[in-house]
This record gives sequence, structure tokens and C-alpha cells, in this order.
Amino acid sequence: MIPALALAAAVVLPQGDALKTEIAARDAEFFQVFFEGCDPAKVRAMLTDDFEMFHDKDGLVVSSAEPFVADYAKRCEERKKPDAWRSRRQLLPTTMKVWPIPGYGAFEDGEHVFLERKGDGPEKLVGYGRFTQIWRLTPTGWRLARVLSYDHSGLD
Repeated sequence: MIPALALAAAVVLPQGDALKTEIAARDAEFFQVFFEGCDPAKVRAMLTDDFEMFHDKDGLVVSSAEPFVADYAKRCEERKKPDAWRSRRQLLPTTMKVWPIPGYGAFEDGEHVFLERKGDGPEKLVGYGRFTQIWRLTPTGWRLARVLSYDHSGLD
């Protein structure tokens, strides 16, 4: 029990708008790298070891960071092909809400849309979803710990 108390005491969360600003920046950084970049080491550094992702269409996607990053690395290689499909995620900023988790980090909740293009072709809006994420503040920065991705719909 004492180690848990020490961890809680070590985490000093930003307050008010500062917390939302920090989470918004981490959210933007993570999704830019994940969808538009190709940097498995950076993605890995942004996740907790016990990262979990749940998806309303795919169920429990992963229960640790390593398989998530390995799958991401494979998709990075595929995206390098000239005619590959490329995706982008766009947060709907007015929907984003952030709440502190004392001694741990923050909850983030919001809505986003997804866009796709083949090769250098035109981008098309292809989907909508809602998400809740749990971010953990560590001595080396914010890490994404849990993702709940749900209420997905296509926009055909």
C-alpha cells in the first residue's frame, strides 16, 4: 500500500484549463503520429506497458503495448506504397472534455471523424466515432493507458 501512496503523491496534475491544454496536445500528437506519421518508437513511448484498447466493432483489440506497436509498424510499411490507403483522424474540438484522475492522470472524452485517401488521391470523410481515453502522468510525461472507441458509423 505504501508504494501506491508514494506514486499518488508523486503525480502533480495541472489544474483547470492547463490540464485540458496538455491532454489536447498529447491527443493531437498521438493521433498525428499514429495516422499520418510512421514512428513505432514514438508511438511506443506514448503508451503505458499495460495499454489496453477496446473497440465496439473489434472487441478487446490489445491488452499490452507491444502487440499494438508491432501491428502499427506493419501498417506503417504498407502505407509507404504509392497507391496505399492513408487515413487521418480529426478531433471535433468542441466535443472534447477532460477530467482529472487524482494521483494518476486524466479522462478524455470526445468525438472524431476519419478521412481516407488512396495514394495521393482526394481525401474522403469515411467515418465517425466517440472515444474515452485514460492518460497516465508519469515522471517522464503523459502516456496513453486505456482507449474506449465506440459509436462508430460510416458516412457513406
